[in-house]
Amino acid sequence: MSILLYFIHVVVSVILILVVLLQTGKRADLAGAFGGGGSQTAFGTRGAATVLSKATTIAAVVFMLTSLALSLMSTSAEHATGSVLEETPAPTAPASPDNK
Repeated sequence: MSILLYFIHVVVSVILILVVLLQTGKRADLAGAFGGGGSQTAFGTRGAATVLSKATTIAAVVFMLTSLALSLMSTSAEHATGSVLEETPAPTAPASPDNK
């Protein structure tokens, strides 16, 4: 089950990166550089939701859900092995200066 969740998480991560990079900025045109094109509104012009914005929303939700599921799985009792400090060897005493 965890391998499938890791696979879905990685695939959704790549999709989310690609979808965000494919979108254009709000002020990508020449009019945006000089303050035109919807500068009278607080957040710019509001158009209809495109396919890329819907895909971004869906990928972000799936990414957050898989992140939450993976974090819960890593902290569950069946996956936790204990403290990392229990597995490290005890420190040894430093060498004395008489050993030359």
